[in-house]
Amino acid sequence: MGRTFGARPMATPETHRPILFEIFFDLVFVFGLIRVTTFMSQRPAPVTLMQGFLVLLLLWISWLVYSWLGNHVRIDVGLIRAGVTVAMAAVFLVALVIPDAWRTGPGTTGSRLILVLAYIALRVVDLVLFRWVAAGNRQVRRTIRLYALSTTLSWIPLILGAVFGGTAQILLWALALTIDMGGGVVSSMLSGWPVRSPGHFAERHSLVVIIALGESLISVAAGVGIQRIRGPILLAALLTLAVTVCLYWLYSASAATSRHALTTESGLRRAHVGANAYSVAHFPVLAGTIYVALGVEQVLAGLAHEEPHGISDWMPAVALFGGTALFLAGRAAFLSLSVRCVRPGQFVAPVVALLLLPVGRYLPGLAALGLLTAFLAVLLSYEARTRQSARNDQPQSSPE
Repeated sequence: MGRTFGARPMATPETHRPILFEIFFDLVFVFGLIRVTTFMSQRPAPVTLMQGFLVLLLLWISWLVYSWLGNHVRIDVGLIRAGVTVAMAAVFLVALVIPDAWRTGPGTTGSRLILVLAYIALRVVDLVLFRWVAAGNRQVRRTIRLYALSTTLSWIPLILGAVFGGTAQILLWALALTIDMGGGVVSSMLSGWPVRSPGHFAERHSLVVIIALGESLISVAAGVGIQRIRGPILLAALLTLAVTVCLYWLYSASAATSRHALTTESGLRRAHVGANAYSVAHFPVLAGTIYVALGVEQVLAGLAHEEPHGISDWMPAVALFGGTALFLAGRAAFLSLSVRCVRPGQFVAPVVALLLLPVGRYLPGLAALGLLTAFLAVLLSYEARTRQSARNDQPQSSPE
């Protein structure tokens, strides 16, 4: 038992797939997403949406670094498992204090510092584990040194933001997370983060998108609460399911082609696709999905409490249509950075979603949700026909 606990890390093979302990790790990430959505729904305002965006980015980085670690070694063995368990506890603390992290006034600094110190702790654990894993691999060790420099630098504005609070906190945390995320991209460009198992890497990112999509369905229950289920609520719930299915199929079609591209690439090119198309471009996909879930929750809450005008301000419409635009923009970036072939309609789709936002602002909540469903259904049908036409136009090889 002792030899197993202190054994060298077990490198993952090319054919490695996600393991149960990684899915278990994602449960804490799910808790974090729920806490962010709950926080934004309690005080829907432009500043709250920005605060939620920053916390989502912080959670995303927390998940991301351990997905890279799990691509290099099995994280359910020995000291790696112990370190990842500690990181899970840190993510849990981060998620727990999210609603208090943006409060101002006497006695609120403690919650902000708990969040920051827990985040720093999980990053330290990741850097230590990755350096241990990279023993003997000069390329990875050099990448870790570059990334550790930018990550450590980002902790300064993160701590200062927790101390000052208010507007300074938003600006300083935005700077910190930009440095942290940007450091990963720069270190990848200069040295490269090797993607040992492309199948594992692609599947881990697809699973986390599915987790985020599930938040839309959870938001139905959160919006309705214990109110009596009526006809409009049932219709809104079914429309939410339709929106979720459309978003899934739009992502799934892109993920299949991008996974093939990641698998066929090798060396530094594969590393760049992993860092840019997956680590970076997947964040707007996830964040947009969470904003859609927020809009769904607000629409359902209005129907459950029989509010006469449904959507009565900009915020629910921004969450629904702005979140969809962010999702579609992230998907277009994902395709552009992986397969380097994006159809014009995939670039136009986010713009159309934004153009529908002012219309959704003046519609009742149920009608706005119906408009979003119709838009996504038309987009899904259009892209399916486009793919079919492209396959039909391909020259058929003649039998010999």
